[in-house]
Amino acid sequence: AALTGGHIAAAGLHVYAGEPDFHPLYVDMKNVFLLPHLGSSTKETREAMGMLASDNLEAVLAGKVPPHPVKI
Repeated sequence: AALTGGHIAAAGLHVYAGEPDFHPLYVDMKNVFLLPHLGSSTKETREAMGMLASDNLEAVLAGKVPPHPVKI
């Protein structure tokens, strides 16, 4: 309502409810920009993510608790 009513001029939505599905109204709105997950798209961030996974794997293979467990 805020976007269609002009209370908010525009919005860039990086993460939104129901991903990857989203309300089709957003596609037709000229003041809404839908972005994929770009926040982690740097070389440094991707390397750090790989190191976290590597640290977890190394710990598990050594019979230890992983330092960065994934909660499901």
